[in-house]
Amino acid sequence: MRVLGIDPGTLNLGYGVVDEEGVEMTMVACGALSLPSKIPVERRLSSLYKKLVEIVARYRPDEVAIEEPFVAGNARSALAVGRAQAIAILAAANKNLPIFRYLPTQVKQQVTNYGGSDKEQVQEMVRLQLGLAQPPQPSDAADALAVAICHLHQRHIERLLAGSK
Repeated sequence: MRVLGIDPGTLNLGYGVVDEEGVEMTMVACGALSLPSKIPVERRLSSLYKKLVEIVARYRPDEVAIEEPFVAGNARSALAVGRAQAIAILAAANKNLPIFRYLPTQVKQQVTNYGGSDKEQVQEMVRLQLGLAQPPQPSDAADALAVAICHLHQRHIERLLAGSK
């Protein structure tokens, strides 16, 4: 199974593509789409959408996992992330791909076994789980890979539970 993980943002949107065969996970690609803050949000969203459509076409994921916005008193930031999340959902939905959403604490819990992990801990666990020589950079790309890994772990748990019924 190939999963595209997305860490949404209107200035920096991370993406990570992970393949799973059996119990082995392999990083296919990762990166961040970065846009200057001086560009109007409408143009940034349009550009992000076009680039995500290209990423979906290039890597052909089976499923897409997207991190939910974290709302901690900063409504303006949460709204911006929500807009970027909507663009990611649209890019996947237009290709009829299954879409799954995860809270930041769920991602951290699945990847590091601790929902309060910091960015460095997440990057290091992503590195270890994907067998990489160095932690993925930038952190937005590492976060997107973590979302993909979280989804693959969740699917594994669901398969185990389905088999025990």
